[in-house]
Amino acid sequence: MLMASKLTPTIITWLILPTCLLIFLYSSLLPFYTAPNSRSSDSKNQILAPPQCKLFKGRWVFDPNHKPMYNSTCPFHRNSWNCIKNQRENMGRINSWKWVPEQCDLNRIDPARFLGLMRNKNIGFVGDSLNENFLVSFLCILRVADAGAKKWKRKGAWRGAYFPKFNVTVAYHRAVLLAKYEWQPQESELSDKDGVRGTYRVDIDIPADDWANIADFYDVLVFNTGHWWGYDKFPKEKPLVFFKGGKPIHPLEMLDGFKVVVESMVAHIEKAFPKKTLKFWRLQSPRHFHGGDWNQNGSCLFDNPLEELQLDLWFDPSNNGVNKEARQLNHLIESALKGTSIRTLDLTHMSEFRADAHPAIWLGKKDAVSVWGQDCMHWCLPGVPDTWVDILTQLIGYSLEMG
Repeated sequence: MLMASKLTPTIITWLILPTCLLIFLYSSLLPFYTAPNSRSSDSKNQILAPPQCKLFKGRWVFDPNHKPMYNSTCPFHRNSWNCIKNQRENMGRINSWKWVPEQCDLNRIDPARFLGLMRNKNIGFVGDSLNENFLVSFLCILRVADAGAKKWKRKGAWRGAYFPKFNVTVAYHRAVLLAKYEWQPQESELSDKDGVRGTYRVDIDIPADDWANIADFYDVLVFNTGHWWGYDKFPKEKPLVFFKGGKPIHPLEMLDGFKVVVESMVAHIEKAFPKKTLKFWRLQSPRHFHGGDWNQNGSCLFDNPLEELQLDLWFDPSNNGVNKEARQLNHLIESALKGTSIRTLDLTHMSEFRADAHPAIWLGKKDAVSVWGQDCMHWCLPGVPDTWVDILTQLIGYSLEMG
């Protein structure tokens, strides 16, 4: 017993010392273990998001309790997208689908909290009408927290809103190709060749005037281009001709021209915009023309989202369908963004499911369908872009909180 009593303090000491050492090591290493991987140099181009969260992958789940935050009376609506006002069928059902990402939850935006986070800051959208579609959704949602929001206009910005309670401006700059382009009707060497009546000159290294001088105004920017890059917009008798440094580049096909413009605009953004500006590039918003393109009696009169097994049939370029361009263009964009500070906002996959959510024939204008065909490209509002807003604001909030 005496021997045991003498050994006890020694044993306790040897037990306590390793335990203290383990606690010290654990507390020292814990911050390194929990730090987000997005800070590493290898993932420079990845969006800052909660660890393991896959916001862009998931499924749509029908939830009758999922309701939009605004209605047809929002003053920022564009008439052709105001599907409630235009009495589009199944609007209640369209807005009862909830996006459920893999391995995390997508919180719906709290407009007041988000505007509080963005106080004294500005958000800009630059690109084509799909970014304007995005903007309108954003403005109508944010207005829930500031009914005094006013329409905003500044030279170079097509439209936007100012939220006086928070001193926040959210605006859109129309630049369908991003690069500067202009019609040149007198190209004598081309005018009599193959029916060409003139050309559109695209200066791949010069941003369009609409967004050429905005670098110091915005704290967050969302860029896009893609829907104008087709022969329906620029037919062979009115082709795009590309210039760099004021000199013509050898003739480029449409996709090659798109590639050099995106690469050049990405380089310009990296050089001209402050590093502190949070920059996103939204990938393509997929179209859902069925049975033909917009000018070939294509339609999108669907009651439900597509099934996942249908997506490749609709969108895989190898199937050469009318909606193939979204994935084609995304591949070129993602390549151009590698290694940059511009973060990919990949809303394509989640939107591919939603063939049911376009304005289709409900355009609010008597002869619109006979003139323009069904709209299977833009989105009903409220609708799918509201979920885009949830994703974007969650990423902005997380990025700002992480510094």
